Amino acid sequence: MNGLVLRTMAMLLAAALGAIATGLLLADHWGWALFCTTLIALLAYHLRHLALLNRWVSGASTDPIPESSGVWDEVFAGLYRRHRLEVRQRRRFARLLARSQQAGRALPYGVTILGPDMQIVWCNDSAEAHFSISRESDIGQPITNLVRQPEFAGYIKSANYAEPLEIATARPDELILSIQMVPYVDSHHLLLSRDVTQAYKLGIMRRDFVANVSHELRTPLTVLIGFLETVRDLKLDASRSRDYLNLMAEQGHRMQSIIEDLLTLSTLESALQPPGDERIDMAALLAQVRNEAESLSAGRHSLSVEVEPGVDLTGNTGEITSAFSNLANNAVRYTPPGGSIRIQWRAAGDGAEYCVTDSGIGIAAEHLPRLTERFYRVDRSRSRETGGTGLGLAIAKHALARHQATLAIESEAGKGSCFTVRFPRSRVLAVQPRSVALN
Repeated sequence: MNGLVLRTMAMLLAAALGAIATGLLLADHWGWALFCTTLIALLAYHLRHLALLNRWVSGASTDPIPESSGVWDEVFAGLYRRHRLEVRQRRRFARLLARSQQAGRALPYGVTILGPDMQIVWCNDSAEAHFSISRESDIGQPITNLVRQPEFAGYIKSANYAEPLEIATARPDELILSIQMVPYVDSHHLLLSRDVTQAYKLGIMRRDFVANVSHELRTPLTVLIGFLETVRDLKLDASRSRDYLNLMAEQGHRMQSIIEDLLTLSTLESALQPPGDERIDMAALLAQVRNEAESLSAGRHSLSVEVEPGVDLTGNTGEITSAFSNLANNAVRYTPPGGSIRIQWRAAGDGAEYCVTDSGIGIAAEHLPRLTERFYRVDRSRSRETGGTGLGLAIAKHALARHQATLAIESEAGKGSCFTVRFPRSRVLAVQPRSVALN
C-alpha cells in the first residue's frame, strides 16, 4: 500500500509539473486543463480498481483475485500471495482436522463432545454404537433425550464426575458400558464410554467359579470329616470301619478328580497352540475311545463305532482323545441300560466331523447354551451318581477350540442327544470318502 501512495503522489507531482510547464509555454488555462484532466484520469483509475477490490472482498473466498497493471498490480500481487498462503494454511488445517477426526473415529473407546447444555456436538463410531445415536441426525440433541437410563441422567446432572459409572444399555445384546465425563474447553465436556461387557461377564464367571469350586469340594470334605470323626470317636468293628474307609476313599477320589480336571483346564488355557504337523491316527484313537466306552457300559448298551479310513487329523493326540472320550463316556453315563450309542468319524464338507448320538435322557432346550460352562449340570444328583465332576464338557470345549473345531449340540428331553464336532480342512489329512464299521 505504501508503494501505491508513493507512486500516486509521484504521478500527481508529475502532472503538476507538466501543467506548470504547459501554462508557461502556452497559457495558464491550458496548464490547468492538463492538470485537471490528469487528476480525473488518475481518480477514475483508482475508483475502477477500488470497485474491483470491493467486488472481490464481497464475493466468495474462492473467487480469483482481480488482475491489473500499473500501481495496483503491486496491491493485487500482495493480496494474491497472502491469499495463496491462507489457502495452504486452511488446507493444512483441514487435513489435520480430518486426521484428528479419523483418529477419533477409529478409537475403540466412545468419545462424544457435549456442549454447554449437554447437547451432542460430535461423536465417533464407537459412541454411535454404544448409545445408538447418529452423528448425522442427532447433532444438537441433548444426550439425555437419547440415552434415557435414569442412572445416566442422574450422573449427568450430578456434575460429580470423579468416578466412572457403569450402566446396562437398553440394547438387545445387554451391553455394559463404563462412562465418564471429562471437562473440556469453553464449558464443553467429553463423554468417554468403554464396552466392559466381557470384563463384567468374566467377573460373574469368576465369582460363580469360586462359588462352584467351594460347593463341589465342600460336599466330599464334609463327608470325609464326618466319617473321620465317627471312626475316631466310636469303637467300630472291622467291617463297619472298612465300609467307612471305602466311602472316605470314594470322596477323596472325587476331590482328586475335580482337582485334576481343574489343572487340566488351567493347562489348556495357558498352553501353546497344538502343532499343525503332528499326525493323529484316528483309527487307533477311535479304537481307544470305543474300548473306554465299552468298559464303562459293561454291556448295558448297544454301542457302534463307524470310522472312515484315511481321514486323519493334525494336532495333539492327548487333547483330542480326552475330548472324544469325554463325549462318548457322557453318552454312556446318561443313557439308560438297553439304550443305543452311535459314534461316527467321517469326512464332511471341506473338513471332518465326529458325532456321538445316543438314545438317552436328553437335555431340555434351555440348558443347551450353558452345557459347556464349568460345573454346570442339568441334574446335579445324577451327575454325582455317574461320577462326573461337571468339568468334562468345559475341558472338551477348550481342547477342541485349540484345534479350531466347533461343538454343536442337538438334544430333546426324553429323546436322546447328538454331539457333533466339526474340524476345518486345515486340520484334516488325506480325506478319502469311504466308511467302515468297527463293531
